[in-house]
Amino acid sequence: MDAVFLSRIQFALAAGFHFIFPPLTFGIGLMILINETIYVKTGNEMNKNISKFLVRILALVFAVGVATGIVLEFSFGTNWSTYSRIVGDIFGAPLAAEAIIAFFLESVFIGVLLFGRDKVSKRFYWLSAFLVVFASHLSGFWILIANSWMQTPAGFAIEGGRAVLVNFLEAAINHSTVQRFLHTVVAGWISGSLFLAGIASYYLIKKRDIDYAKPILKMSLLLFILTSFLQFGTGHLHAVQVGKTQPVKMAAIEGLWETRDGAPLSVWGIPVESEKKTYLEIGIPKLLSLMLFGDPNARVQGLNDFPEDVHPPVFIVFQTYHVMIALGSLFALIAAIGAFLIFRKRLYEATWFHRILLFSIPLPLIANEMGWMAAEIGRQPWAVYNILRTSDAASVVVPAGQILFTIIMFSVLYGILVYFFIKYLVKMIKKGPAELISKSGY
Repeated sequence: MDAVFLSRIQFALAAGFHFIFPPLTFGIGLMILINETIYVKTGNEMNKNISKFLVRILALVFAVGVATGIVLEFSFGTNWSTYSRIVGDIFGAPLAAEAIIAFFLESVFIGVLLFGRDKVSKRFYWLSAFLVVFASHLSGFWILIANSWMQTPAGFAIEGGRAVLVNFLEAAINHSTVQRFLHTVVAGWISGSLFLAGIASYYLIKKRDIDYAKPILKMSLLLFILTSFLQFGTGHLHAVQVGKTQPVKMAAIEGLWETRDGAPLSVWGIPVESEKKTYLEIGIPKLLSLMLFGDPNARVQGLNDFPEDVHPPVFIVFQTYHVMIALGSLFALIAAIGAFLIFRKRLYEATWFHRILLFSIPLPLIANEMGWMAAEIGRQPWAVYNILRTSDAASVVVPAGQILFTIIMFSVLYGILVYFFIKYLVKMIKKGPAELISKSGY
């Protein structure tokens, strides 16, 4: 057993499971803020009650997200101590800022949302909802500063074998921070809005809690429609950035082996690394060159232009990226159907569409995971792109057997966590907004 490989598996397990929950907080929190804003402006009690219901769901998502996120912080000091020693002075700063500035702010005001409804004014309650949304996005921003620096490092110098910060602004707002933040935030809005649209659809299918289900469905679907199409723009900006700053990753994403003028945009295929060839390839002529450089005849570098020891695992990167793109296209189709039904005033009667929304709840979460895998595996073999290899970043004193044990232990614990998360979420949904609110006492 290879300790470095097992450490990568362990971190991927912990990060991948944690990444289910933060995107949901973006979208659910935004829906709470929208309802609180309408309540403050109009005094509509229905929006107040919808917010009460959504706060309960948000609290459950947030609690599991916190429990799963703590593990990641410790793993840098245990399994990736060499990484922490070499680049920790830079990487640790945004993580510390996330914990001190964003996480505690979010935690405090989620407490206000849960327990302060009748103890504070409605304007202060609105401010609390705003600060929860602001803090959750700020938390994501700090995390993405750290992760983006690993992808496109800037604002540092190597002194005495360690990375030393020389320009904080360049390090924080590096070549990929803004693009990756926008893409991730919009993905969170998609995840949360479709999550709530699916829950509202469940009530319409069951013909219960209709007074709550209709406004939740319409508001969340409108947000989903907007963000599903907006994501094409943020995705394009991110792809252009990758093409210009991480060309070997872009070549792997597209299964492009030979450098080409007028490179096609790959729709699907089966890349075979041993043969340096992509079978059954379907591509749109010259579109990749046009999208990356604004010129249909621009040259795009292929994998064969780079040494093999810096190639990422092409098959995994290619397939995860294209699954994400396929799901994003499906979301746009669902959004277009939803917009049509709203326009025709048939949204609440279209039971077939409600079923689609209900069974689509996990799809944005899968898309998030696929995009994350494409981004992180596509960076390999680097822990910090072109600076520090993953094989050189791992701890040298943690034996493989102990890492394997933690993988098994984490798998069991995460299995228990997801069981109770789903159990209590389903219990909340089955009780419904009216019963939950009447028994909540706030």
